Amino acid sequence: MADDEVVVLGFWPSMYGTRATIALDEKGVKYEYREEDLRNKSSLLLQMNPVHKKIPVLIHNGKPVCESLIIVQYIDEVWEGKAPLLPSDPYQRARARVWADFIDKKVPDARKKLWSTKGEELEEAKKEFIDILKQLEGELGDKPYFGGESFGFLDIALITSYNWFYAFETLGNFSTEAECPKLIEWAKRCMQRESVSKSLADPKKVYEFLLGWIAG
Repeated sequence: MADDEVVVLGFWPSMYGTRATIALDEKGVKYEYREEDLRNKSSLLLQMNPVHKKIPVLIHNGKPVCESLIIVQYIDEVWEGKAPLLPSDPYQRARARVWADFIDKKVPDARKKLWSTKGEELEEAKKEFIDILKQLEGELGDKPYFGGESFGFLDIALITSYNWFYAFETLGNFSTEAECPKLIEWAKRCMQRESVSKSLADPKKVYEFLLGWIAG
């Protein structure tokens, strides 16, 4: 599919948009990345995702695919010949999807509380966030990656939050590494992959972005 036209509409600090670019880079697929201004959304974004009007959007030969986890699964199915992202075993594949769904349902609410609460509520928010990470660390176990020896779907689902950890830790005054050392070892291992390091923005820039966003 060397002649395919592939475009990704994203936003640089987004934990979701970078899932698409990491998956494409893992597959060795050439694509065009277009940065969106979410305060002034492009006509292309509104046309390609008219229902939710949000990023990321993968445009493959003019056809849009929306929602980050669906995009990663689509990429894995279309470009199946290289670097499989989902396990071949149906049970393990289902398990990876369940944990990815867990991330998307649990992490956003927990992280929002880290920058929107104070005092006892903030302490509760920290506990909630760390408990989520500990559950994920338990699923990782002693494996190099969530799927075993190979970097894959669930790794992509979580690693795109990693460059936000600095902001969470700074605002919440805690250390993820102290609480979840194996998870941070995994994250550093993922960051050694070019697909990941080139997609994730600098943590301090993400922190500055978040401060500006909070300030309104």
